[in-house]
Amino acid sequence: MQIKSQLNKIIQDSFKAVDITPKSVIVSDATKPEFGDYQYNGAMALAKELKKNPREIATKLANELQMHEIFSKVEVAGPGFINLTLNADFLAKNLPTALNDRAGVDTREEPIKVVVDYSSPNMAKQMHVGHLRSTIIGDTIANLFEFLGDEVIRQNHIGDWGTQFGMLIAYFEENQKDIDSKLSDLEEFYKAAKGRFDESEEFATKSREYVVKLQGGDESCLKLWNAFIEKSLEHCQEVYDSLGVKLDKSNVKSESSYNDDLANVVTQLEESGVAKESQGAKCVFFEDSENPLIIQKQDGGFLYATTDLAAIKFRVQELGAKRICYVVDARQAEHFKQVFATAKKAGFANEDTMLEHIAFGMMLDKSGRPFKTRDGGTVKLIDLINEAVVRAKEVIKKSDDYSEEELENIARVIGIGSLKYADLSINRQSNYIFDWDKMLSLDGNTALYMQYAYARINSILKKAGEFEEIEPILGDDLERRLALKVLSLEDNLQKAYTEAMPHIITSYLYELAGLFMRFYENNPILKDDVPSEVKKSRLVLAKATANTIKTGLGILGIDVLDRI
Repeated sequence: MQIKSQLNKIIQDSFKAVDITPKSVIVSDATKPEFGDYQYNGAMALAKELKKNPREIATKLANELQMHEIFSKVEVAGPGFINLTLNADFLAKNLPTALNDRAGVDTREEPIKVVVDYSSPNMAKQMHVGHLRSTIIGDTIANLFEFLGDEVIRQNHIGDWGTQFGMLIAYFEENQKDIDSKLSDLEEFYKAAKGRFDESEEFATKSREYVVKLQGGDESCLKLWNAFIEKSLEHCQEVYDSLGVKLDKSNVKSESSYNDDLANVVTQLEESGVAKESQGAKCVFFEDSENPLIIQKQDGGFLYATTDLAAIKFRVQELGAKRICYVVDARQAEHFKQVFATAKKAGFANEDTMLEHIAFGMMLDKSGRPFKTRDGGTVKLIDLINEAVVRAKEVIKKSDDYSEEELENIARVIGIGSLKYADLSINRQSNYIFDWDKMLSLDGNTALYMQYAYARINSILKKAGEFEEIEPILGDDLERRLALKVLSLEDNLQKAYTEAMPHIITSYLYELAGLFMRFYENNPILKDDVPSEVKKSRLVLAKATANTIKTGLGILGIDVLDRI
């Protein structure tokens, strides 16, 4: 349920009763528990507009709000803040909705079609840690949008076109390499080919000729190119399956798939006056930047910007997307700003189409440097995933209660969950300090803490056996606050949806789990001296909390465990 939307409407209606019409009404969470549950701070702005005392406006509004049954307390504080405390009966009545398979969350009233562009590895190379953040953040955002009812189209914009393939084809032909080579071999071949390209002008010329042949549809080149792509995608799928992200071959929309439209894109930009020729190249200029967006080079070649514009055109005009999210690192900010502005100017996207760069920071080691292997090489993503599972097994294997099969499964769930949660628990725009010890800790805002909280509640419910899911009796303020936190899931998901910020969800879940732990310590559930109705009531609170944690973690792409 959307509590804040209900409160906004109640305040709006109460303003009508005192003949005041605010431009907008927005309630916020109370900054401290002693101030209530929510605050409305709009009286100050209204006072300036109406030339009245803000406390007088707030008092009039508070008098109206006090008559509404949703509130147990409404008080005016300071120069005109209104503190709002919700009635325990209101929360108790609505808490059972959190027991359903959506944890009480409704779908959006007006769902839209959304494209989420993420992961986007280059072909003929193994995925490395540089692809981790885009893959995890992108998949979570896509999950969130789907959960709230949008039609989501995942797009994996793989790099499968360009000079590197000309180099590989030339190297294969020169050395008579086996087309069935492993991807790891292909990567070594690529390094060798790059070395030849840099040292031999003859080889470089030959590589460029193969690119032209490839783009012209030469059968021999296409056969090799298809083999490279197939090997690369098999590797990518292994990574995606290991991470538990929802990408597969059906989501691939490669750079090469837009090749036939690139010349049309340039022509349309020129004819509309958006692009101009400069020193033989076709460019789009911007008043706020010294750097133009180059869409066609002097030699006639196209660039990433040309492909990105063709992709926007396709996604808006063919797929009908109303919101397009590009989950790409923050260093590409200027590129996307210019591409989005160009797409709007050229009419490739409508004015109301949301084009968003979902930027994220770099992944760093504990010394604050880019994350590398000990010898300074690039960390392969599949190696990082496997290490996460191994380290998780080390953390949990002290217990003798698990069979080897259980241990493997628990290690996988905790290891992969920890890898994801550690990334998602920080503001995506920040640089991310990668720390194994912190990631796999039972203390703090970690996946293991959340999974342990769920398993602990599950253990309580299992021990309790079957019980009647009654409307709970919220006996004290701690129970009332826990019920409110459970029912706040939808508000937090909506905020995360609007801002495309997964850490809003992790922060909410961490606060929920912490509040449950305090509730459990202070309010016994299964003790013999707890009255039957109180026991049922607290079990409903516990079950609603567990269901909410499971739902939230599910959106993050993280599994729960019945026991740890």
